[in-house]
Amino acid sequence: MPVKTTAPNSAAKSVKQPSVNGAMAAHEANPWAQAMEQLDRAAQKLNLEPYIAERLRHPKRILTVSVPVKMDDGSIKYFEGYRVQHNLDRGPAKGGIRFHPQVSMDEVKALAFWMTMKCAVVNLPYGGAKGGVICNPKEMSIGEIERLTRRYTAEISIIIGPDKDIPAPDVNTNEQIMGWVMDTYSMTIGYSAPGVVTGKPIEVGGSLGRREATGRGVFYVTRELAEKRGFDLRKAPVAIQGFGNVGMNAAKIFQQHGCKVVAVSDVMGGLYNEDGLDVDQLMEYRRKHESIAKFPKAEKIPADKFVEVECDILIPAAMENTINGGNAARIKAKYIIEGANGPTSNAADRILNQRGVTVVPDILANAGGVTVSYFEWVQDMQAFFWDEKQVNAKLQDIIVKSFRDIYDIHETNKVDMRLAAFMLGLRRLAQAVRIRGMFP
Repeated sequence: MPVKTTAPNSAAKSVKQPSVNGAMAAHEANPWAQAMEQLDRAAQKLNLEPYIAERLRHPKRILTVSVPVKMDDGSIKYFEGYRVQHNLDRGPAKGGIRFHPQVSMDEVKALAFWMTMKCAVVNLPYGGAKGGVICNPKEMSIGEIERLTRRYTAEISIIIGPDKDIPAPDVNTNEQIMGWVMDTYSMTIGYSAPGVVTGKPIEVGGSLGRREATGRGVFYVTRELAEKRGFDLRKAPVAIQGFGNVGMNAAKIFQQHGCKVVAVSDVMGGLYNEDGLDVDQLMEYRRKHESIAKFPKAEKIPADKFVEVECDILIPAAMENTINGGNAARIKAKYIIEGANGPTSNAADRILNQRGVTVVPDILANAGGVTVSYFEWVQDMQAFFWDEKQVNAKLQDIIVKSFRDIYDIHETNKVDMRLAAFMLGLRRLAQAVRIRGMFP
């Protein structure tokens, strides 16, 4: 069977089952509390000046907006939206926009903080930001989503701009929605400003390679890890939680490089085939049926048990906290590569570290998306565009160098890879704070 409830595999050390049985503790469920715990851990390891750590506990700017939308039935419905700019010390803010019923202020703050750290880890000249609207786009028409997007963009236009804050796609947002953001902002200022947003369609200033960038970055770090740890990636079964932009493209790229993807999932359920899934067939099935859960050529796995599937490499590419104190002891994977933002709680991290499971953290593993977003922004600002081969080569250079820098810290300081990544990012960020000083 693909999912077992017996003891962890022999590759990992045994650990006492946590008191939380299959559910998260309240502290785990709060992403901002989790993020600040990660900050404190890295700051203590670096002996960071208290004023710098305190600065990072307070987002630079928080905007809450009311978003009235005319619905298809003629009624007016009000949605609540946020835009958080966490830090601007290394450059303008950068971060996605998500549409989801569970969006909260603490979630958006945490995601903005992780973007600050991510940009520093891959050495991009950005600070971190994030935006979100509390809504369920699956229950809205395309017209309602467009009107929501345009009104939200108009409300946050006072703080975004090519030199101030550059949004991008995230959960439940895509290229078309970014096109509406770009158009709305451009109409507001009176001229076209493609550099205000990344992840746009190619026809209005998007970059080749952007759609696949996050999944491609996930593959690059996994390949580097395989080289460092001395295992054959083509013989290591891969499971991918989430079959949206990140998960689907990661699955496709792993398969293209001769790897065996044995399990995938979406919100409706998971699939397992010990001999490997045909990713091209899965993508075609998803196009026709919207969900892969009923794909016929695989065993079915409940969505809430997917992370416990038999595999060597687990790529959580869905939402936050899918690996937590309630299930971390039952993870069978030897390596976890975080395609999503914040998929592993701090409690789970401690359990996985005790068991000898290697976790490549989100602020490195999924940084391919923001890296190619940076390339898109550069191309927009100079009105000169690169071919896809150039984009992928530059992406590989940045991701590989960042991985090796973090791995060196991991080995030299005898710390886990998440702490090593935070140490690298925090060093760069702290130096920017010291150089700029305090105004006035």
